[in-house]
Amino acid sequence: MNSGHRIAGTALLLAGMAPIAVAAQSGDTPESVQLAPLNVIGQAATKAETPFLETPQSVSEITREEMEEQGARTVQEAARYTPGVFAGQIGASKRYDYMVLRGFSDGSIDNVYLDGLKMLGDPGTFSTLQIDPYFLESAEVVKGPASVLYGRASPGGIVALTSKQPRFSSHREIQLGVGTQAQRQAAFDFTDRIGDSGRAAYRLTGLASRSDTQFDKLEQERYALAPSLTLNLSEATSLTLQAYLQDDPEGGSHSGLPAEGTLYPRNGRTISNNFFEGEPDYELFERTQRMLGYQLEHAFNDSWSVRQNFRYLNSDVRLQQVYAFGWASPTELNRYYSGADESLEAYAVDNQLQGEFATGALRHTLLMGVDYQRRRADVAWPSGSFPPIDAFDPEYGADPIAIGPAQRQDRELDQLGVYLQDQIALGNWRFTLGGRQDRVDIANRNPDTGTEDAGDWRQFSGRAGALYLFDNGLAPYASYSESFNPNSYADADGDLLEPTEGRQYELGMKFQPPGSASQVTASLFHIEQENVATREPQESFYRPVGEIRSRGFELESQLHVTGGLFLRGGYSYTEAKIHEAADGTEGNYSNMAPRHQASLWGTYFFDQGALDGLEAGLGVRHIADLWADDENTRKVPDYTLVDASMRYDLESIGIQGLSARLNVHNLFDKEYVASCYSLNYCYYGDERSVTATVSYDF
Repeated sequence: MNSGHRIAGTALLLAGMAPIAVAAQSGDTPESVQLAPLNVIGQAATKAETPFLETPQSVSEITREEMEEQGARTVQEAARYTPGVFAGQIGASKRYDYMVLRGFSDGSIDNVYLDGLKMLGDPGTFSTLQIDPYFLESAEVVKGPASVLYGRASPGGIVALTSKQPRFSSHREIQLGVGTQAQRQAAFDFTDRIGDSGRAAYRLTGLASRSDTQFDKLEQERYALAPSLTLNLSEATSLTLQAYLQDDPEGGSHSGLPAEGTLYPRNGRTISNNFFEGEPDYELFERTQRMLGYQLEHAFNDSWSVRQNFRYLNSDVRLQQVYAFGWASPTELNRYYSGADESLEAYAVDNQLQGEFATGALRHTLLMGVDYQRRRADVAWPSGSFPPIDAFDPEYGADPIAIGPAQRQDRELDQLGVYLQDQIALGNWRFTLGGRQDRVDIANRNPDTGTEDAGDWRQFSGRAGALYLFDNGLAPYASYSESFNPNSYADADGDLLEPTEGRQYELGMKFQPPGSASQVTASLFHIEQENVATREPQESFYRPVGEIRSRGFELESQLHVTGGLFLRGGYSYTEAKIHEAADGTEGNYSNMAPRHQASLWGTYFFDQGALDGLEAGLGVRHIADLWADDENTRKVPDYTLVDASMRYDLESIGIQGLSARLNVHNLFDKEYVASCYSLNYCYYGDERSVTATVSYDF
C-alpha cells in the first residue's frame, strides 16, 4: 500500500471514531479527568467570543495541557500535531518559530500574534521575536487569510498566542527539568489575588534554561521573566498590565547543508546529522527582547463594550555565522561569513468597539476597530568568506579570508487599518461579513549613500461566511476571505516588490454532538496568492516568483473515546503549486509544502490500582511528498516520527502537589532530512531527546 493510501486510511479511521466518542459520553469518566461538554470559544478568528461550532472557518486550538503533555520547547513544536501546519521547515533549529500554513512558507516567521497584536519582528532581517511556550496559556491556528481583522498577513493563516493572565485564585508552581544534550531548566509560575477586595491580581512567571544542541559546538540559552497585573477598576472596567523580558545569549543552529551529502550520498558518503560547518570563534547569536503593554476593557452596558490593546517592544540582535554553500572539492564545502548588528523598535495598538443587538429577527455581534502599527529597524550586515572545511573530517580554527564593510539600512513600516465585522444569527443560520481598509508605508534607507526605496499602498480586504447549525451537532459552512502583505523586500535593482495578495474559498463541516466533549472538523480549501517573492540565503535581494495556488483537504478530530482515553488526530492533503512563474518553474510543486501530513496523539489516564495517577501519551507524525526545490528535481524522503510522554501524579501516594513527567521526542532516533529550502540548503531533523521534569504546585 502506498503512503497516500495509508494516510487516507488513517483519516477515514479518525473520522470513523466520532460515533465511538459519542457513544462513550454515556459511560463513566474517572473523577480525575471529568470532562464538561466542550464549547471552545475562539477569539483569534473573529476577535470576539465565538463558539467553535459557529465559526465559519477552520480553527485549531492548542491548549496549555497539550503543550506540556507533548513537551513542546517552542511554539512551532507545539503546532506539530495540528493539521495544515508544517513545523519542520528549518529542521532541528529552534531559533525562530517557522510555521508553514496550508502550503505557504513565505512569511512563516511573520504570522505570529500575541494577545491579539502582531509580534512585529522584521522578517527581512534577523530580528524576529520568539515567545517561550512556558509563558503561554494557549495558541489558536486560524487557517486561511485573516487580513480583514489583522491587516498584512500570509494567506496561509496566522498563529495567535494567548499569554498566561493573572488569576484571582492562588496557584504557585516550581518546575525543574533535565535531559539529553545537557538540558537543564528551572521555571516558576505564581499567581494570586492581591488583598481581599477582589479587585487586583498578579502573575509572575520566569524561566532559565540551557542546553547543548545536536550540532557540535553549539548551545542554546534563555532567561525570561513575565510580570503582569490585573486591576478591576470598577464593575465595568478592567486593566491588565503586562511585560515580557527575554535574553537569549545562545541561539543554537540555523544552517543548511547541500542536498548531495544529506538527501543522497556524496561519493558514497553522507554528512553526519551532528556536523557543524562553522567556526566556534565566529559563531554568535544573541537576542534580547523587551515588551511592555496593556489590555483595557470597559463595558458601557450589557450590549456595548470597548477594548484597547497596546504593546511596545524593542529588541537587539547580534549575529556571526560561518555557513556552507556548495562543494569545493570531493570532501570540502565552500564557506562564507554573515554578520548582523540590529536594533528594532516597534509598537502596536488596536481599538475595538463591540455591540450586541437585534434588528427584527437578526441578532448582531458588531465589531468596529482601528489599529495602528509602527516598526523601525536599524541594521548593519557585514559579509565575507572563509576557507573550505572537510564535511566528513572537520578541523576548526580557520580565520576569515576576507570580511567586507557592513551594509547598513534603516527600515521603517507604518500600517493604519480600519475594520468592520458583523456576525449575524438568524435562527440556526450564522453569517459573518467583514471589510477592512489599510494604508501601509514602507521605507528602506541606506544611511551611507542616502538612497531610499519606499512604497505606500492602499488595500481593501473582505470576508464573508455562512454556517448552519443542525440540532444534532453538525455545522456545514462556506467562506471567502482575502489577504495582502506589502513587501519590505527589494529586488536585484533595489526596488521594493509589489505586495502579495491572496484569496481563499473554503467549504467545511464541523461536528460536536450536544453534551459531548468531542469535536471533528473537515474542510476543503482553495487559495490563490499573487506577487510571491523568494530569496536564496546567500543573496541580499529577492526574486519575484509569480503566483502560487494551494488547495487541499484537512481533517481534525479531538475524541474522548472511553473514560480515560483521549485521541487527537489529523490529516492534511495540500497541493501547493507554482501557477505562474518567469523562472521556468511554472506548474511545479512548491517546496517546503508537504502534500501529505498525518498525525495521531493518544493519551490514557489510569485511575485504578498501582497505576492510579499515571498518564501515558504516544504520538505518531508522518510527512510525505515533500519537494526539495521549486525545480522539482529532488524529493525529501518521507519520514515517520514517534513521540512519547508519561506523567505521574504523586498525590496518589500521598504527596500533595508533586508530579513528574518524562517526554521523548523522536523515540526511535530516526535520522532524517526535515526539509530543504533549495538543493543548496537542506536541514536535518531533530535527533532523539529525552526530558525529565518535576513540578511542585502549592
